[in-house]
Amino acid sequence: MKKTGVLLVNLGTPDSYKRKDVARYLGEFLMDGRVIDVPAILRFILVRLIIVPFRSIKVAKEYKKLWLEEGSPLLVYGKGLQKKVQEKFGKDIPVVLAMRYQNPSIEAGLDELRKQGVNRIIIFPLFPQYASATVGSVAEKVMKLVSSWNVIPDVQFINSYHEDSRYIQNFVDKIRADIEKHQPDHLLFSYHGIPERHLRNMNKGTVRYCDNPTCPCSEGLPENNYCYRSACFQTTNLIVEKLNLPIDKYSTSFQSRLGSDPWIKPYTDETIEELGKKGVKNLLVTSPSFVADCLETTLEIGEEYMELFEEHGGETFNFTESLNDDDAWAQTVYEMISEMIPENNATKENITTNERTAV
Repeated sequence: MKKTGVLLVNLGTPDSYKRKDVARYLGEFLMDGRVIDVPAILRFILVRLIIVPFRSIKVAKEYKKLWLEEGSPLLVYGKGLQKKVQEKFGKDIPVVLAMRYQNPSIEAGLDELRKQGVNRIIIFPLFPQYASATVGSVAEKVMKLVSSWNVIPDVQFINSYHEDSRYIQNFVDKIRADIEKHQPDHLLFSYHGIPERHLRNMNKGTVRYCDNPTCPCSEGLPENNYCYRSACFQTTNLIVEKLNLPIDKYSTSFQSRLGSDPWIKPYTDETIEELGKKGVKNLLVTSPSFVADCLETTLEIGEEYMELFEEHGGETFNFTESLNDDDAWAQTVYEMISEMIPENNATKENITTNERTAV
């Protein structure tokens, strides 16, 4: 019987909010060829000589604002989630948390699992919608590290779960509670953006994942699951269906763009401006691409976009907290991973059969 280990992976966080740690984090993050997909020499000039020296000053101040007593929110919530999922699996299936960039590193996480003698590793990226710059980067890093081992374990990836009914319900419950509390005029789904060229690059070779990088993908077609924009719209559509929202009461947009190249649209800042000008007074924002609150949700949405909304006529602005380390989300993660473990499923089937027999 195979011994299974689980690696939960999120994007990453600096070790502290000091500028040198933030610069180190930004440097590792932005030098990833899947994040800034330009020739290496150009990427080096952009990142090491332009972006990091200047941007690290501002970002360090932002991290200081959101830093918790226990550390970065992304790390704190990650540890909380890891602990709860581990408790559900028990001691036989180790669950380890890692970050794609900085600490705790993927290398350290994999080494910990190897020391525990696992021969099957399930990688669970904490990114619901597949993107090359997130899930793809995690997979590349994991395979690069594992390929150097003398004994290579069975490695399985949960590449996306943007339409998983349990994940959808987790966000529905959060959003519904805020709708009842705040009675918003409009609900805005704001997903992390990516450059349009990332979608164009998916069409290299014989398989085409995105036929038109500039289309709105508002139908969220299932056959385009690996088109990030389409997957985001699928998530929106599934959530609003459960919330029973009319089409004029919600919008989908994309935030956090960097640089001058076109990113997938519509942009969140422009959407918020338009909503304010159209007379929306009470806005609720949610971001289902983030399963843990971080700089992009707490500050970019919670502060910058709130100010932008008020500048353009808005009056009340609220943001739905992410899933973080909620019990319901931990149960969802546990169930999705359990489905990848044949022994677990067989045990559950035996228990169910025995219960029925007893009855």
